[in-house]
This record gives sequence, structure tokens and C-alpha cells, in this order.
Amino acid sequence: MALELQILGSNSAAFAHNRHHTAQLLRVQDKYYLIDCGEGTQLLLKKFKIKLARIQNILISHLHGDHYYGLMGLLSTLHLYGKKADVHIYGPPGLSEIISLQLKYSSTFLSYDIKFHEWTPNKQEVIFEDHQLTIETIPLDHRIHCSGFLFREKPKKRGLLRDKIPELLTPVEVNDLKNGKDLLDREGNIRYRAKEVTIPPKKPYSYAYCSDTRLIPGMEEKIRDVDLVYHESTFMEDMKERANYTFHTTAAQAASLAKKANVGKLLLGHFSTRYKDLGPMLEEAKNIFENTELAEEGRRFLINH
Repeated sequence: MALELQILGSNSAAFAHNRHHTAQLLRVQDKYYLIDCGEGTQLLLKKFKIKLARIQNILISHLHGDHYYGLMGLLSTLHLYGKKADVHIYGPPGLSEIISLQLKYSSTFLSYDIKFHEWTPNKQEVIFEDHQLTIETIPLDHRIHCSGFLFREKPKKRGLLRDKIPELLTPVEVNDLKNGKDLLDREGNIRYRAKEVTIPPKKPYSYAYCSDTRLIPGMEEKIRDVDLVYHESTFMEDMKERANYTFHTTAAQAASLAKKANVGKLLLGHFSTRYKDLGPMLEEAKNIFENTELAEEGRRFLINH
């Protein structure tokens, strides 16, 4: 099972240089997860030919406008399209009140139900789980409560070497072998050793979304060995003091974190409007962590070993 990330918006604070407010879409087989929803997100979804009806899970990192001002518009459009399936929204305290008040005072009654899931500030916790993956919060250090999200595919089963097994096996026996359990005969003797007739499972895929934050001591342990990490990089290193004052990170800091955490690939995003040309920012990061790319509008990143 591969994970595919598509960048919708990459800018911080305001629209500039054809860059939009923060939003991303993560595809996990037939499920779509919208991560943050800045102003104009629904227009970008349409631009990149993403079916709005497929979105059933929306995650909001914090309540600064450039990360959620597009949410009410998207929810309204889903209603106008006649959506029936529930929409699950995972966000900070206060988000459900904001959405409910807007619906109340516009006398809007949606064609579907919104299920609010409030994550706990400053606490790392699992907020979503199904048979495919888990989503865990990553507490961040921003001016208001803010959380990143860690997507982890559930452990896979071992692969069966069918040429090593000449006889037919029942589905239960096949499942036991894939789970690493030896098969025994009626006398209790080993019939097939799981390690001899199977191969180790592939490493589960993982993606970490680290939204607005200052650099946090020990953060590398929370994202260690993750395949793909998005980390905000609002400023370059010459603006380090400004970054710290505004609770943000530089490209060099993000790259240093990626190197310490031994991640597979780093994506830079949440760019300040002061940077029209992002080339120097990318170069600053690549000098520290080579496998770095820009999270620019429309780009897709496949997580597939």
C-alpha cells in the first residue's frame, strides 16, 4: 500500500508569488485525508481535479487563519453538492464552536453530519485508527495550540514463498505463516517453519506533517526514521531571530532536524511572502540534508519502498 501526498498550498500568512495558503491531500488507497485548509483550498482541489466527495477526513493543525479559513467554504460546497456521508474533522479546541456558530447564524442545515474530534493540546495521542493506518498528534511549539500529525501504516504481514510449499494450505494456515507462526502436524511436529517459507514484511510507510512551530528539543525522536517529513520553513537562517520570535523555523533548522532524525525525505513549506525565489532556501537546506525538496503547489510525492 503506497501513500501519495499532493501539495495544494505552500505559503504562510498571505497569498503571494502564485503560492496559496497551507493545504495538503494525503491519499491512502481509496481514502483521502485533507491536512489543513487555508483560504482557497476548494479551488485548488478543483484545479488539481480532486473529487471533493472523496474527502471524509479533515485535519486542522491550529486556528491561525492561513490554516483553516477555507474550511467553512469547503463544507458549504460539499453540502451544495448533496454529500451524504459523514465528514470527520480533527482539530484543536474551539474549532467545533467556530463552525457551529457559522452554521447557526447562516441558518444552514448540512446534508451530511460533521463528526468533530478534538485533539488534546500538548499531548501526543492517537486520534484515528482503522485497518490501514494510525494518525498520531505531534505537539508543536507555536504561539497558540498547534499540532502536527504522524501517519503510520500498520505493520504488514510476511510474504509467502509459494514455491517452498508444495501442498495446498487452508486460509487459516496461510494466515498463520504470514503472522510468523510455524505450522504443526497432528503429532505436534513442525511441518513448516514460518521463517523458511516466508520473507520478512516490507517496512510500513510513514508521513509526518509538522506545521507551525519553533524548533523543539528532542523532536527528532518523534519523527525518527519516518519516510517523508514535511516541516515548516518560514524563514532562512539569516532571519533566525525573527523565526524564533514568531514561533517559526528556518530551512536550515528543519534540515538539521531531518538529519538528526534520519528521515527519508524532507519537504520544506509555509514560505514567507518575503521570498519570491525559493532556490536559496532549498540550497540552504540541501547543504545540511541533501534529500530535501520544496512542497510547491501541485507537486506529488509517493511513499513507496
